[in-house]
Amino acid sequence: MFYPLLILLMMDEGSAQPPSLSQPHATEHVQHFENNVRPLLHEYCLKCHGPEKQWAGLRLDSRLAILKGGDSGPAAIPHDPDASLLIKAVRHEDENLQMPQDAKLTDLQIESFETWIRNGMDFPESVAVTKRHRDPDHWAFQPRRVAVVPVVIDQAWPKSDLDRFVLAEMESLGLIPAPRADKRTLIRRVTFNLTGLPPTPNEIDSFLADDSEQAYSQLVDRLLESPAYGERWGRHWLDVARYADSNGLDENIAHGNAWRYRDYVVNSFNADKPFDRFILEQLAGDQLEITTDEKRQECLIATGFLSIGPKVLAEVNMPKMRMDIVDEQIDTVGRVFMGMTFGCARCHDHKFDPIDATDYYGLAGIFKSTRTMETYTKVARWHEYPLKTTEATRMQSDFESSVAAKKQAISFVVSAANEKLKSQLNSDQPLPESPESLYPDPTRTELAKLREELSVLEKSPPEMPSVMGVAEDQIADVPVHVRGNPAKLGATVPRHVPQVIAGPEQPAFTSASSGRLELAQWLTNAKHPLTSRVLANRFWRWHFGKGIVRSTDNFGLLGERPTHPELLDWLADQWIQSGWSLKAFHRIVLNSSTYQQSSAVSELSSRLDPDNLHWSRYPVRRLEAEEIRDAILFVSGQLDQTRGGSLLKVKNRGYLFDHTSIDTTDYNSPRRSLYLPVIRNNVYELFQLLDFPDPAIPTGDRATTTVAPQALMMMNSDFVMQAADRLATNVFSSETNDVSRLQRLYLLCLGREPSREEIEDDLALQKRATVESGLRDSTHGAHEQSGWSIVCQVLLASSEFVYIQ
Repeated sequence: MFYPLLILLMMDEGSAQPPSLSQPHATEHVQHFENNVRPLLHEYCLKCHGPEKQWAGLRLDSRLAILKGGDSGPAAIPHDPDASLLIKAVRHEDENLQMPQDAKLTDLQIESFETWIRNGMDFPESVAVTKRHRDPDHWAFQPRRVAVVPVVIDQAWPKSDLDRFVLAEMESLGLIPAPRADKRTLIRRVTFNLTGLPPTPNEIDSFLADDSEQAYSQLVDRLLESPAYGERWGRHWLDVARYADSNGLDENIAHGNAWRYRDYVVNSFNADKPFDRFILEQLAGDQLEITTDEKRQECLIATGFLSIGPKVLAEVNMPKMRMDIVDEQIDTVGRVFMGMTFGCARCHDHKFDPIDATDYYGLAGIFKSTRTMETYTKVARWHEYPLKTTEATRMQSDFESSVAAKKQAISFVVSAANEKLKSQLNSDQPLPESPESLYPDPTRTELAKLREELSVLEKSPPEMPSVMGVAEDQIADVPVHVRGNPAKLGATVPRHVPQVIAGPEQPAFTSASSGRLELAQWLTNAKHPLTSRVLANRFWRWHFGKGIVRSTDNFGLLGERPTHPELLDWLADQWIQSGWSLKAFHRIVLNSSTYQQSSAVSELSSRLDPDNLHWSRYPVRRLEAEEIRDAILFVSGQLDQTRGGSLLKVKNRGYLFDHTSIDTTDYNSPRRSLYLPVIRNNVYELFQLLDFPDPAIPTGDRATTTVAPQALMMMNSDFVMQAADRLATNVFSSETNDVSRLQRLYLLCLGREPSREEIEDDLALQKRATVESGLRDSTHGAHEQSGWSIVCQVLLASSEFVYIQ
């Protein structure tokens, strides 16, 4: 039975109490400190407030020392930058307290200190790291092993070798798999999983009526061929690609053409583009040999992966800005494809993983040899490619025709005026050199108007189709930047990949190209120890809600070890052998007994596998933000399934909002949530409530919080109430009696029939709500329908609606 109005606040499986609101990952705070704060402390502070000298009794080389402070008291108060003396000093608010004394820090440097203090002042000790802590023999850095399929006792349960890996682990612990889920549960689970939408009543009836052994596998095949599949799984990829329709940071201007990259991703998933090719196109599409203009443009669009990250476009220090962009690209590529955090090696050797600063700058040379920006001067402009499309040809032709027509109109007026002037003069008298001064006033006024219109037209050419993307730049290796400072350079580092994972087939970098293609080919080499593992783990997580490696974005030494390492390597090998086909991967997982288990928690499973680390049941998961919104629109008959294109109302590079204006982005479109604009620094409020990821960083493991505002939104928001009204209208008019109306509602919203008890309770609620609406007598139909709206809202706000069993 569903829980009305999310009274239980959507409690997680097995939780006695709802989990608290999640906080930002500490690793992100540490990375901010290492990249932005520690270099400032070393550059400007520690020569006077370090271990050798302490002016005013103040040291700034550890968190404890900062909290202790000096003669004036604590230098900083965690989470309260405005009350911190350190912030007052760097702001130069007091003429007697100004640090540094010789020159004030930039606004962005001050903001870095403020953010660090606001986040709690993470300050890892800067100590020598031993080989034990930076273990090059870590499991993830080793080549994949040929997994030996285990022998299991229960020969009837496994449908594939995947199941044998899972069952062998369960049997070793005395666990028994959960029973197979019923067909109603399975069709709802797999339909949401592959399309992000609920199954229709007709689809449910057809599946229930099909008793053949192939019914479920055919269902999977049908869903994989649905265009909605690419929209759902493309959104997963956009999470790790940190997709957004605006820049964010200091100058939040529109990525007016980012949607082309989004549509490229959706189309690639629907076409089941081999994933190694998908990676090659995103990292080096401009360097691939392409035979057709259409394919070349597709590959240029793909390189938007490297371009759509956030950038400080008003940075006055051009070398720093350029290296900041390089750093963001290194960090993204490292996290997305290798599950590694390379960013902190910008300033020093990695604290935990065996990645040295030389490894970082070996990668930096690749991306500094890549053209991401057209200009670096305020406000900097990212590089875009013009697109040769039918639309572009038409727009250019229309523009040229308009200009030519305006010029022709001017020429016609001048010719007519000259002819009239000739007739007025002596036949032997030539026209003056500038005859317009002799034109009558109306003619001169008309000419002035036409020329002004021509000038305006020529200055306003159409915004031709273009796309964000990168290109080759001047090829150069990069010197180590001491403490990340582009003004303090060390030895130049040849371009190379990190040695600990380089493998026997290391790419060779030449002066002929940036090396992005070589990097992409190295990443997609079947022998690469990380890429196939990291991505296979991501896909597993997007099916099950948890990865085999739970830290999906971190395969380094601080990440978690895989619960089933042999299974992970087997999945990666099977995927590569299929030609990197993601749809083949889906079929392996979805057709398994492991995936088709019930989510019911047995006493044995609860005792021996409380966290479901061994997949002894299917994990209950809450729908993600887009799924909830789309499902509400879908069941209420409002969802517009038009595909592709942009809903952004601001022109490319136009300001969405600045420090004085308000973001007016419209989210009222009934299109799928995938197509709503993603505005950095100001994500759609409904999405924020439902744990939409930060679009400034790659996210492969969305959080799922359980907080009261989510329930309040489902109970009180106009969006949900209007959908409930629309759903009530549709069901009230299409069904002839109350029981059939209720049965239809349950099929639409929950994918099942209501129980007898639910029918009695809901019809009683409908009648009570009808009476309490106060709309009686002549408006009987209207007030009866308002009672059904209440029932509809209860169903939409129920835990069963927003959870997948």
